[in-house]
Amino acid sequence: MFPTPHSTPLPRFQTIAIVGKYMAGGTAQSLMQIADCLDATGRRVLFEAETVQNFSLVGYESKSLREIGESADAVIIVGGDGTMLGIARQLAPFDVPLIGVNQGRLGFMTDVSLDRMMPMLQEMLNGSVVSEKRTLLEGVIMRDDVVTHHNLALNDVVLSRGSGSGMIELHVEVDGNFMYNQRSDGLIVATPTGSTAYALSAGGPILHPSVHGIAMVPIAPHALSNRPIVVPDSSEIVIQVLGGREANINFDMQSVARLQDYDRIVVKRSEHAATFLHPYGWNYYDTLREKLHWNEYLSVEGRLK
Repeated sequence: MFPTPHSTPLPRFQTIAIVGKYMAGGTAQSLMQIADCLDATGRRVLFEAETVQNFSLVGYESKSLREIGESADAVIIVGGDGTMLGIARQLAPFDVPLIGVNQGRLGFMTDVSLDRMMPMLQEMLNGSVVSEKRTLLEGVIMRDDVVTHHNLALNDVVLSRGSGSGMIELHVEVDGNFMYNQRSDGLIVATPTGSTAYALSAGGPILHPSVHGIAMVPIAPHALSNRPIVVPDSSEIVIQVLGGREANINFDMQSVARLQDYDRIVVKRSEHAATFLHPYGWNYYDTLREKLHWNEYLSVEGRLK
């Protein structure tokens, strides 16, 4: 049974912003096609300022991401999941819905295909959508009780060893309770959205986006008994670096900071969330089956389909 799309009153998607991934072949043509089609329906079209500069686009308003967050009813992102991650983090405080057009390779979050782009976007902006909220994480680095770095993550916060060093040693607490000391190549703290990213390749579980949990997945732990665990997303996770040269932390693999011994990293659910809009009929299991190639199943008679 399909999720119920928005019904009366229909969402008012009148001001639409468009963001495009730079250096992706054919992106400029796709961006202008979307803009022209939306403009023809009487909608106000905004382009993100860097997108305008990168692709030398003309004919439409140019706005910063902050201005887009303050004025747009929806944002169409043309690119891959990496583009979606970066834009979602920056727009999360504004709670503006995001639509992803997949011009990348895998596309767990950008689920509108290029070949069906325009009819699908028109249907969605006319109200035939499935809307969902995605949790973000907030992480800070504390050094001598002073915050030295702060950022958000839609996928994950990852502590890892430096390229030329050995394992790092971590002391981990959850809600003030000691969990373990761990020697490993690192630790992934992932949202349900990020459970199908780096955490999955490190042996972590897949979490449905509606699950209120945070996955903690060791990277190549020295003790094989260090296993992934899912904690409530109300938890406060504190990780202290006990040792390890050139250790670093990254947020969605896009924002990186260097760590020092005895730094404390505090990770918890952000007060902000990302709103994704999907085509009517979308469901998460279809996405998993397509992206992870779960395409084979047995019929009742036991024949392979």
